[in-house]
Amino acid sequence: MSHPTRRMFLKSSAFLAAGLPFARLDLRAAGPGDAAATPAPAGTRGGLLFDDTDLPRIRANARHPRFATLWQSMHDADLAADRDFLANKVRLTNHVVDLLRVQKIMERACVLYAVEGDPAQLALARTAIRKMLVYPEWDSFLEGGRQIFGLQRAPEGSIALLLALDWLKGALTPAEVAALEEAVVTKGAPACYTAIYGMKYPDRVQGWDWNPRSDVKDFKHINLKRWPLILNATNLKIIPTAALGLIACHFAGRKPEAAGWLELARSSARAFSTIYGSDGCYDEGISYWGYTTLHMALFAEVLWRTQGIDDRALINYPGTARYALCMTMPTLGNDHKVANFTHVEGFMMPMVKPEFDIVNFGDANGAVDVSVAAWIGRTKRDPVASYVARDIGEARYLYGFIWYDAGAPVAPPEPALLDHRMTNDLVVSRTGWTARDNVLALRSGGPGNHEHADRNSVIFKAYGERLLHDPTRAAYIASQPRWTLRLTGAHTAVLINGQGHQYHDGSEGTNASWAFARVIDYRTGPGWMTVTSDATDAYQLVNRSVARVVRTLVFLKPDIVVFLDRVTLSDAKASVQVRFQANNEDLAATLSLPGDNFLITRPQASLLGRVARTPGLVVRLGKLPLAEKDGSQPFAEVESPDAADHEILTVCSARPAGEAHGDLRLTREGANWHVSGAPNGAAVNLTLTSSASGAPLVNL
Repeated sequence: MSHPTRRMFLKSSAFLAAGLPFARLDLRAAGPGDAAATPAPAGTRGGLLFDDTDLPRIRANARHPRFATLWQSMHDADLAADRDFLANKVRLTNHVVDLLRVQKIMERACVLYAVEGDPAQLALARTAIRKMLVYPEWDSFLEGGRQIFGLQRAPEGSIALLLALDWLKGALTPAEVAALEEAVVTKGAPACYTAIYGMKYPDRVQGWDWNPRSDVKDFKHINLKRWPLILNATNLKIIPTAALGLIACHFAGRKPEAAGWLELARSSARAFSTIYGSDGCYDEGISYWGYTTLHMALFAEVLWRTQGIDDRALINYPGTARYALCMTMPTLGNDHKVANFTHVEGFMMPMVKPEFDIVNFGDANGAVDVSVAAWIGRTKRDPVASYVARDIGEARYLYGFIWYDAGAPVAPPEPALLDHRMTNDLVVSRTGWTARDNVLALRSGGPGNHEHADRNSVIFKAYGERLLHDPTRAAYIASQPRWTLRLTGAHTAVLINGQGHQYHDGSEGTNASWAFARVIDYRTGPGWMTVTSDATDAYQLVNRSVARVVRTLVFLKPDIVVFLDRVTLSDAKASVQVRFQANNEDLAATLSLPGDNFLITRPQASLLGRVARTPGLVVRLGKLPLAEKDGSQPFAEVESPDAADHEILTVCSARPAGEAHGDLRLTREGANWHVSGAPNGAAVNLTLTSSASGAPLVNL
């Protein structure tokens, strides 16, 4: 098909709006059978996200201890440097870094002005707005060689500009408001519409490619041919969806095209909502959950406030707050410095602060933010979500100022959440929610954007330390050395003949692989959890001789984790390696081989890995093939020699620094593995009996 120009886009979306009475998507306000929420205000609320009645609470939140660090960082910003950047250094072809910085300056200045009325902040905000409007286009992508489409910069910029009208209410001249709105209509709406339309109808896409006028040298090698399909199940779908929805709500009744924009945005949000599990879990990792769910909530809130349409139950919001809670894993800090690594030009990859640490499967590398939890607590009257907003994670986004309610009812997590198998087969088991509590996490389940080759991998945090580690800050670009951190060999996982399971080559970005693992047994009881995950499919994709790759974990709380790894080949022999990764991000880990075991020592705690001896078994230490400038990632490795059948039993115990691990005996009688002893005063008497089904019988 011929590709629409901007003018054609506006005409066609107006035509779509005219046809809305015949559309399948019901745009009426929610009825009695819809979301259980406050009756819709039918557009009686001023502002997209807040009005004058909300400002006292927003101003109080800005001074609340929960937001002290964020607020101080905003105040500490160098206004002279900002003004110099805006006046002299902005590259109008650089959308990835420079346009984002302009947007962030504008957002920060808007909030500071709204809260404190500082005229210097108002002047800075107006300067940043003008600079955004000077950009001839707002994103780095082209459809059909002509139409800009937007995945982050155009959508985020459009949202920020529309919200600036709320933050700066009455402070902009009519001419400034008109120029801002015109830019959103001509640069924001078409870019968002084209992106969403392409993901909804990939067969109608002429061809997505990089905008030759945009500076994207770090990414140009990435092939965008399949992106309309790939991105349809990623966070990069919901960002333009939310933006188009906000644009539609802002211009509703003023632009005939707005109804068509809203139809497409709501359709896209409904389709995307199925990416979440019924329990609210999310496949891309907790960092991307925050970014994605924030925009889901943002659109839902604006739609309800301005149009009286209630889509605030598209996903299980109370459940998704619990997903976020279960993926938190606070640790203890120390005086060892962590090196930063450059992700791409203009973006560093700092470590998450220990107090905000997370279960970081995949590319997840950011704390849980309070904003979405605060919105869920207010909207759903959910005291656990309000607990997350008050006590868990970090205040990172400006939306927290708007949604946080210091007086909301709060309740601690229900005890059942201490052991949690999610519908996407992630399993997290813990002793509690503080930095000194212990957490065991298993990465089973299917593929997902931003994933690693990490099926059946394990993270274990105890006594404030990551002791079995999933390396962070892997490269997004396959040619960079830290790409190796994405591969199976960089995880606490199994290798066969030194080879991990299937993964992609990065030519299309950080998209999903084809690798599946599945939980086939999961049980809990007082003080224990056991889970068995089958990753056979993932390994068969690279080795057709693989007949079984199954991992069983038994967590004897608080600090003993039993690993039973079973690997079978159908028509060949192979060696099997089981790796146990140490956390050496701060160069504070030491590894040793006391006796026939391995020991990982961190400043606050240590882990002793006892290995059941079988003929030819070798325990060694190793390190990933990274140059010193790219980090140091050591591991312990247990290798079983060439055979068709392997069973490797490893029992790991954790203790606070300086404390002994005690004694445990590992023995085998036929199909039975026995673990017994009283290492720290508590008796252990465990039997695992192998079975043909894959999941062993576990007797405690």
